[in-house]
Amino acid sequence: MADAIKPREATEVREAVEAAIAEGKTLEVVGQGSKRAIGRAAQWDLTLDLSGLSGVTLYEPEELVLSARAGTPLAEIEALMAEHRQQLAFEPIDYGPIFGAAAGRGTLGGVLAANLSGPRRLVAGAARDHFLGFSAVSGRGERFKAGGRVVKNVTGYDLAKLAAGSWGTLAVLTDVTVKVLPRPETEESLLLFGLDDRAAIAALSRAMGSTGEVSGAAHLPAAAAAKTVVASLAGGRAVTALRLEGVPPSILHRRNVLQSLLKPCGELAVLPEEASRTLWRSIRDVTPFAAAVTGLERPLWRISTAPVQGPEIAARIAAGTDVSILYDWAGGLLWALLPPSDDAGAGLVRAAVAACGGHATLIRAPASARATVSVFEPPDPVAAMLTKRIKQNFDPQGVLNPGRMYAGV
Repeated sequence: MADAIKPREATEVREAVEAAIAEGKTLEVVGQGSKRAIGRAAQWDLTLDLSGLSGVTLYEPEELVLSARAGTPLAEIEALMAEHRQQLAFEPIDYGPIFGAAAGRGTLGGVLAANLSGPRRLVAGAARDHFLGFSAVSGRGERFKAGGRVVKNVTGYDLAKLAAGSWGTLAVLTDVTVKVLPRPETEESLLLFGLDDRAAIAALSRAMGSTGEVSGAAHLPAAAAAKTVVASLAGGRAVTALRLEGVPPSILHRRNVLQSLLKPCGELAVLPEEASRTLWRSIRDVTPFAAAVTGLERPLWRISTAPVQGPEIAARIAAGTDVSILYDWAGGLLWALLPPSDDAGAGLVRAAVAACGGHATLIRAPASARATVSVFEPPDPVAAMLTKRIKQNFDPQGVLNPGRMYAGV
């Protein structure tokens, strides 16, 4: 375990980076460590622990804007927003349970650095779409700011979008500003039972193309459905779920639209608010594949593709090994749980994605596998060149999380 540095102020972050540059050291950048096991199994000299950079610095509910220090726990921010019936509309996943850790350990800075999003991404976008601005320390040891407190604030490069998804390899976020939105008054879910994967994705596509205004669309094959709140309703069958949010009269109208549209597809049921919220938390956090259920040794892949290609990718993987699938984003996001193997199933997954289109990230696997296979989707030569050039500009000595995403970067 690398020695840890725990700054309390942004100036201390800069000092830590400057010291690492001077001494030729590398830094692992973490918040509370909920996503620490995602990425290549690289080695770093020191850990820069940002959990001491905590606290909301500005919250203006009327202006739909919130600023906080990067190490602020997401649970603290969500509790504050709940008092004003607001939310982070991109619904970020909590990775803790996937790795056998407690829920609620993620930080706002970590959410943005990893560009996380959950089931509502279909209508709200990803974290980067709500990322207004930040203060940070580059790998050069320079403090800088980007963006601001409103959406239209950029006259040059949109550095917030560049930082989102960089996994701390370009700069250390110290303060961040995000857009928040009102929380829907209530919700419910419309369920279909017993559909196979292709029929389910076709039904979800019909719903998404309707006036039903769906905010979540997922398909849980029987094995995944059995590990959620709808297990008793499913009775061993697959469950296809559509979430409706808003005020009750609007939900009733949209439910009627969807019921008429989907009635030919099979048996329908309505899941009330409390159970609906529980179900979508399970889908968001992929709890059917949590470590407590499956064990840490089973590889878990996150695959993004065109919804129509989701079942084909699943079928191609299933032709080579035993696999359990959970579909989100109307079929455009697949969570694939594979049996243990030396390469964590990378050969099968990469081949399936190459044939159908999309990209895949190895979320959970033993360090031995993450050290030998590509964890993130391998970039094409042009993208790889651009990635290296950007890294060189922000972090020329390779101080910040080197090798976490790609070897040599």
